[in-house]
Order: sequence, then structure tokens, then C-alpha cells
Amino acid sequence: MLEGCVPWPADVAARYRQRGWWEGITIPQLLERTAARHPGKAALVSGDLRLTYADLVAGSRRLACGFLEAGIKAQDRVVLQLANGPEFVFAYFALTRIGAIPVMALRAHRHSEVRHFLNASGATAYVIPDRIGNFDYREMAREVGPDAPALRHVFVAGEPGPGQIDLRALLAVPLSDDAIAARLAGHDPDPAEVTTMLLSGGTTSLSKLIPRTHEDYVLNARLCGRAGGFNEATVFMAVLPLGHNYNLASPGMLGCFYYGGTVVLAPSGDAADVFSLVQREKVSVIAAVVPLISNWLNSPVPDEYDLASLKVIQNGGARLAPELRGRMRERFGCIAQEIYGTAEGLINMVPLDAPDEMLLNSSGVPVCEDDEIKVLDDDGNEVADGEPGELVTRGPYTIHGYYNAPEKQAEAFTPDGFYRMGDIVRKQGRHVFTEGRRKDLINRGGEKISCEEVENLIFGHPKVKAVTLVAMPDPVFGEKACAFVIAKDGQTLAFEELIAFLRAQKIASFKLPERLEVVSQFPLSPVGKVLKRQLREMIAAKMEDEKPGTPA
Repeated sequence: MLEGCVPWPADVAARYRQRGWWEGITIPQLLERTAARHPGKAALVSGDLRLTYADLVAGSRRLACGFLEAGIKAQDRVVLQLANGPEFVFAYFALTRIGAIPVMALRAHRHSEVRHFLNASGATAYVIPDRIGNFDYREMAREVGPDAPALRHVFVAGEPGPGQIDLRALLAVPLSDDAIAARLAGHDPDPAEVTTMLLSGGTTSLSKLIPRTHEDYVLNARLCGRAGGFNEATVFMAVLPLGHNYNLASPGMLGCFYYGGTVVLAPSGDAADVFSLVQREKVSVIAAVVPLISNWLNSPVPDEYDLASLKVIQNGGARLAPELRGRMRERFGCIAQEIYGTAEGLINMVPLDAPDEMLLNSSGVPVCEDDEIKVLDDDGNEVADGEPGELVTRGPYTIHGYYNAPEKQAEAFTPDGFYRMGDIVRKQGRHVFTEGRRKDLINRGGEKISCEEVENLIFGHPKVKAVTLVAMPDPVFGEKACAFVIAKDGQTLAFEELIAFLRAQKIASFKLPERLEVVSQFPLSPVGKVLKRQLREMIAAKMEDEKPGTPA
């Protein structure tokens, strides 16, 4: 296995193979196997473009040759930061076809995060769009490049800048099947090797890198697809970034391709964009998050379209309230399927045939019979069903360690190899019910904000003496970030001033605080620890008082 990764113990790996969990195939073989069965079937729909399974295989193999020609080789890490589109799909399968390892950045990431991804992974290449909206990714690549000594190539889906490589030109190179086969000969990846690096939620500082192998990630897609009821008739809509584990393989694009369905890429989460596509493409499954679902439920637009094909709307990232699950079923005539899990491994999904009580309240059951789960108290003792505690897990698609992060092992894993999810849950049999995070994290509609990371940046403001970041309630996103600041003597700090300072640090916009409270002191415990719970209660009460119609 790639140096810097923690493998499964040999006896455990042998057991997973013997039990049939690990099939001995790679991510590109997953696609190729389906293409052999259904070469002419629509695999990907993006706008007016319709690509068959044969098209995806041919294009990704052609691009794989281009990557090899450029000098990309097996186990090279490549930061992949493309928006949803055919180029993302081609690049992902092309890189994994030659054993290179895509590091899954998101389009919202900016200089601070990308610089970290390049250096933490030792990436030799970076794949980007030319620009999206008014943001130029080529310029960002030029600016972060000097800080990433291993970086040799920048591939651009669009118009490349000086010294950058045209990704679309590589896709268009005319190569015969024989020429492609000859060029790829000897470059077959090992199914036991790392195929993809996902990003941790970033609960402390910047994201850690999560190494997933071909075998465990194929299993991830297969089991999640099974739990989602995927089959050859499935038409799956991807609204959220394909670079997220949720939309990539839980069940996502890979789960759909495993079972021979069709992936439809939505241009946005706007109700008209989404539901017009449901009608046009006869979409049966949508992967969504709380803010999208809330917006759709409060919009009259869905009523304008024929939604008879829609069977399931999945929710991941943050728990969907039972009331919204019920409303979704009544409004759209489909099942609301809750998905709760982690990019590190364990995925829980509510069975589609579960009783109403579970469909409306549960966060799901593990998708694999060999997923081991326990709920522990603060002393590491397992608690009884119904009692709250931290969820820990191990199993055939849950990692045993982050990439090049030995210092995180004792914190993230128990001595007997269980991964600490960091979530407080209650368990009822195999059903899990989430109650919140154990660590200092804000969950903004599924996007995780590390309080420590943002606090460290705010501390750099010359007017700030002390800062603490807490979650404040939000009816759409669930939580948003509120910054409590103690200003230096004689200084005043405006919200706009703080945001301008943070934007200059070039962090993802979803991490920006959405409210500033300047205070003279923080509530402290007897040992001097900031009592964030009191601050959360304070801002929640203040926001309640500010609501229109609230008595003075």
C-alpha cells in the first residue's frame, strides 16, 4: 500500500475477501464491467449532452493515455477540483485507470485549502476549470504553485493559461482502440491499492486526507446502491458536488454506475432546474441536503412538473427533521431516505421498507452486515441501547488511518481499531439516531466548519484580542457560524471589516461567519475554558428576540 497509509491487518483483509465483500476489481473496472453489459445505454446526462457507458470508457481511457504522456504515473497524487460535468467524470476514471490518486477538492475551496491539499498529499498535478463565475482558477493555480514544490503539471478544463495543459485537447486526441490498449498495457492498478483521497470534515485545523482503496470504495458504492434500491432502471440526479463522498459513492455516481443506471447532472439546486429535469429525464432518485429540501418544500415550482417517476429523495450531511421528512413524502409522493455516515467509512441508510417510525426519525442502519458499531461513554465503556454516547466503528470499508498523519491515530482510533465518528448518538438495535457532534464543529447544511481553523484566522486581525466561533440556529441550513469577539482596548470592529479581512485570507466562503457579536468578556469555566454552550444559548435567545412580532 502507498507509503503513509495504514493497511487493514492481513487476516482481516483475507476475511473480507473470503466473505465476498472485496471483489478484487478496481474503480475503472466497475465502469468497464457495466459498459460490457450495456455499452449503448445512457450513463451520463449533462445539459444536452448524453454519453453512453461505451463513451465514458473510451473517453476516460483516451484521457488516461494523455495523463501518462504528460508524465503522471501510478501513486501520483493529483488534486482534482472540477465542477460537476463530463470532464470531472472522465478525469476521475482516467486517473484511477493508471493508478494515480485523485485528491477530491471542491469548487468552493480557495488558496488556503488548495495549498494545504497540494502539500499534504505531495501532489504532482492539479486539475481545474478555467473559471467559474468571476473566479479564475488558473490564477489561483499560479499563485499557490510556488508553495507546492512537488507540483509539476496544471491541467485546465477550458482555456489554459501559460504553462498549463489543455485537458479537453487531451480528451480529443484521436487514438485507435489498439493504440489505447498498447499504451495502457502494464498500467493496471492493484485493487488493494489506494484509489482516491477524500477530505475529512476538518474538525481541527485543515482537512485530513482519507485514503480509500479500490476494493473498499467499490464495496462502499455497491452496498449504498443496494440500500438505495439502485438497479438498471435507476435515474440518479446529482445536484451536489461529485467530489463529496456522498455524491461520489454513497451511493452517488459510482453506486449508480455499479448497477447500470443513468446519472443526470443538475446545473444548480434551483427548484426549476431540478424538477424540470425530473420530468424530462424521468429521474427516480435525488441526493439532497437539508437547505435544498427546505427550499423545495417552500417553493410552488415543483407543482408545475410531472414528478411521477420520483421514488426517493435522499438526505445527507445533516439530519433532516421528521416534520420535513413527512412533508416531503406528502408533497412529492416519494420516500425520504436519510443517510448518515462519514468519508472515513461507515455509511448508515434508513431501509426503504422501514416502518414509518424509522423512516421519519432514524439516521439509518449500517449498510454492511460486517460493519461493527458501538456507542461509548466518555470513559470508553459501551453504553446500553437508548443511552447517548460516541459512535465508533470498524468494517470492510472504514479506514484504519489518515494519510501521513500518525499524530492523529490515537485521537481518531481506539486501541482495538475502531474509528471514532465524533458524533453523539443513541442506538436501537442496528438503527442509529444522531444527536450532535462531540467535537467543536459547525454543520452548515452539510458543510463542516472547523471552529479552530476560523478562529485562528480571526486572531490575525489587528483589532481582535480574543475570539470564539459558535453555531447559531438557522431555519434553512440548520446551523451558521457566529463570531464572538473581544476587541483590543479602544478598538471597534464592524462585521463588514471582519469579513473583508477573512476573504483576503482566501478561504472557502461557506466558512465565513454570518454574524459578529462584539463583547467585553466570555463566560468561563472555573478552569478558564470558554463556555461555548452559554454563548450558543445567548445568540439563540437574542435571535429569537429579534424575530418580527416578538414581544419586547
